[in-house]
Amino acid sequence: MDQGFGYVGQQLYASGQLLANGALARYASSLPSGSRALVWGWDWTTDPTRGPRSEGANDALTAAGMTVDFLAISDAVNNDASTGTGDFGTYYAAHPDVKLVVSDGGNLTAQAQTFLQSVGKGSGDIIWIGFDMSSSTAQLIQTGWVALVLDQQPYLQGYLPILQMCLTKRFKFAGLSIDTGSGLIDKTNVAPLLTLIESGIR
Repeated sequence: MDQGFGYVGQQLYASGQLLANGALARYASSLPSGSRALVWGWDWTTDPTRGPRSEGANDALTAAGMTVDFLAISDAVNNDASTGTGDFGTYYAAHPDVKLVVSDGGNLTAQAQTFLQSVGKGSGDIIWIGFDMSSSTAQLIQTGWVALVLDQQPYLQGYLPILQMCLTKRFKFAGLSIDTGSGLIDKTNVAPLLTLIESGIR
């Protein structure tokens, strides 16, 4: 950052912890110690670039005494999240007692209703939390299919780096480190954001 470049985005590991701890706080009565959770994300042991968010969620849930399973996002599901019904169905058949699912990625989170319905579950039967806001995910929050989302505010990820470059060029400021992934969105606070989400600002 002393060369004028900073970082604008999520602190990935901390974001995973924040999302998981947010769910534990909101749904404590439904997630007692020993409950089963699934982290469906990136393998942090082989993918240190994308994996820390999943790792943070895994560690927070484990620290809370939950039984945590991990399911790696396959290349096929990464390319087309709607194909993940088979992977989720296979997991659920072996672990029908799962109480919480963490999906690491906006495309997966936006398919939560599809995945849950594919195993015969309804809205709210399994607590589903994830990352990245979209108009589809906002609708799932309103209808209860998704309980909680961490919003990394990608608009800021595009705008603030340009501002940083201008400040460096004009005034010789060093780069700033800005965490944009601190906001948790659920049914209680999504409504004021709907127009902004539709317009791509949030």
